[in-house]
Amino acid sequence: MSSPTIVRLGSIKNISDFESRLRELKLNIPCDRTLASAAKSSLRWPLAKGPFRIGNRIAVQPMEGWDSTADGTPSDNTVRRWRRFGQTGAKLIWGGEAVAVTHSGRANPNQLVAAPHTERGLAKLRSVLIEEHRRITGSDEDLVIGLQLTHSGRYCRPNRHDRAEPKILYRHPILDRRLKLPSDYPLLQDSEIEQIIEDFHRAAAIAAKIGFDFVDIKHCHGYLGHEFLSAYTRDGLYGGSYENRTRFLREVVEGIRSLTPELHVGVRLSAFDTIPFHAQGQAPPRNSTERPGRGVPDTIDAALPYRWGFGLNPSKPSDIDLEEPIRFLSSLQVLGIHLLNLTAGSPYYNPHIQRPALYPPCDGYLPPEDPLEGVARQIEVTRQLKLRFPDLIIVGSAYSYLQDFLPYVAQAAVREEWVDCVGLGRMVLSYPELLWHASAGSDIERKRICRTFSDCTTAPRNGLPSGCYPLDEHYKNCDLGERLRLLKRP
Repeated sequence: MSSPTIVRLGSIKNISDFESRLRELKLNIPCDRTLASAAKSSLRWPLAKGPFRIGNRIAVQPMEGWDSTADGTPSDNTVRRWRRFGQTGAKLIWGGEAVAVTHSGRANPNQLVAAPHTERGLAKLRSVLIEEHRRITGSDEDLVIGLQLTHSGRYCRPNRHDRAEPKILYRHPILDRRLKLPSDYPLLQDSEIEQIIEDFHRAAAIAAKIGFDFVDIKHCHGYLGHEFLSAYTRDGLYGGSYENRTRFLREVVEGIRSLTPELHVGVRLSAFDTIPFHAQGQAPPRNSTERPGRGVPDTIDAALPYRWGFGLNPSKPSDIDLEEPIRFLSSLQVLGIHLLNLTAGSPYYNPHIQRPALYPPCDGYLPPEDPLEGVARQIEVTRQLKLRFPDLIIVGSAYSYLQDFLPYVAQAAVREEWVDCVGLGRMVLSYPELLWHASAGSDIERKRICRTFSDCTTAPRNGLPSGCYPLDEHYKNCDLGERLRLLKRP
């Protein structure tokens, strides 16, 4: 199989050529030819649904931080990052970043933790964000701020970045092999799950006390909440049937409503998945500048159907099947949940699905498709689900790869009602004000636009804080930047 022809997006200089490229790839991505003024920009439209009033259509995505202290307290770098979240002008802050509900559930040893001893630090993050937001926008009216609560499940690394301490719900023929788990590696027991649910309740109470408007119960990217949805092969109360696989969410929500009825709940969901991918051929060393191979689907020892993924066709796991995701969104409505953030896949085993990019991180692979195809896939699934569930407030993902064309697509997607809010993740690390500038008619600073070099992932894979090392001078010109450059040298 020959490698796909991928055109570097930075080489496309205008909207006409971008639209031509979309036609060449036969992709349906909405795109306006001009940016409207602040008075007319769809990105400045207010949004009122259910109990929420949100002042515009710009959202900050939750990202995984690698710069807290060992006990989960924010560091100066964490505070700086949250201040920059305020600079976005976004009226919906979807968590800012993932906060572990317990030390053992951390994805890395420098992830934030929601605990009594971190309360003051978490409160400071919220206050500096609001302070900066007021400075940029003039008011914190209709600003909605949430905190993403997470347990990393299969991807727990609470004590060392290079040592996994997985908490798994079921045997996975590919992912178990990748983590070198023995056949007798213990599964989480129902009693342990009940304790984790209580950890979510406790963390939510802390968020409510601090003043957050909602908490996100994370169900994406291969972490614990997401793994529950694909626990078809698990026995007991939390696996097998749809009712059992969604019991975790129901019990978390019920406890939150009982303890903190004023606190709202949202869910970030990987709406679809696919079989894990790996780099074709021999993968280069982690710190090598040698380019990895193109991504190819992994093989499984068991025959089809593939029973370890959510939102896919088990008979052909490369195909999306939205039957259960649609059922899940209906369940959210029954639970009185109005906030939904849609993403896909996992950064650990199919990053081209989750975060389309041309340049892979050190442990990734070259994209098996033009990254625009990954963007279009997420935008289209979001459109379909938004059409089906108009009463949900839906945030869309995967926009950062669009680079210079992001504001034109974001404006069109909101105007055409494909999505309610456009969420920015990696782009916020390099250019937090991008959509605020674009929707105000200000000149866009092209030199600050994220080009998806993936250093924000390569750095933490090697134990360094996550930041934009190529474009943010704070990281580029400090000792952290030099350490990353040394790690990447051949």
